[in-house]
Amino acid sequence: MRKLSAAATAVSAVVALVASAAPAGATPSAPQSASAAAATNAAAAAPFTMKNRWAREVTRYGDADTSVRDIDHVTELQYRLRWAGVYNGPVTGYFGSMTRDGVKRFQKREGLRRTGVAGHRTWAHLLHDTVRHRGQIPKICKTAGWHACYDRSMHQVTLWRSGVIRNTWLVRGGDSDTPTRTGNTRVYYRDKDHVSGLYGSPMPYSQFFDGGQALHGSGLMMDPFVGHSHGCINMYIEDARQLWNLTSNKRLYVSVYGAWD
Repeated sequence: MRKLSAAATAVSAVVALVASAAPAGATPSAPQSASAAAATNAAAAAPFTMKNRWAREVTRYGDADTSVRDIDHVTELQYRLRWAGVYNGPVTGYFGSMTRDGVKRFQKREGLRRTGVAGHRTWAHLLHDTVRHRGQIPKICKTAGWHACYDRSMHQVTLWRSGVIRNTWLVRGGDSDTPTRTGNTRVYYRDKDHVSGLYGSPMPYSQFFDGGQALHGSGLMMDPFVGHSHGCINMYIEDARQLWNLTSNKRLYVSVYGAWD
């Protein structure tokens, strides 16, 4: 597979590259037009932001998820490396030598430079490759507009824009007594600094979609597969901020599906 552009800022095009990459050393059948070349150069020059497609922060050796307000996405990295079949170590939230080796194995498989650092291109490949239960994602998620689609069984939210997947995050939902309700709705109210009237707990970057249920940052969640909410979709605080910055001025449709877990 042809290597992706050396610029980390080309992450937004990674899925197209993964799908259509030519063998190493391949040459185009026709010269690139001046306008296409200019567009490529402009993309390479643009700074990386967390609004890019498949965006995650760089994660490297020594990083750790130490508190709900200090998440380096090491826990998520370890889960996704497991699902990619390149890591069989424990999920500790600490980026040690085993995790670094797993990153290197994944990079080798994907034709990326084997740095052992989960940079923007590595994350883009990994997120793309570890969206789970793709065949179960409702068709409505792939229609026009912005859609946040929550698979309760996979603890997974995928974000779509007019049929193109933009990102995915690990989350947790409601417990058996207060499950996140299934169905198709849309965000009707937003509050960046919301505090629960029932529980008195902060709910930063809240986007309410069904009664009192919202997508929001959690002040309790360290591992998305441990514990439950009271019905809301809990995200890491910085992931909720990322979703907020992408969609808070957009009409956002929300689909909740899958078996309770």
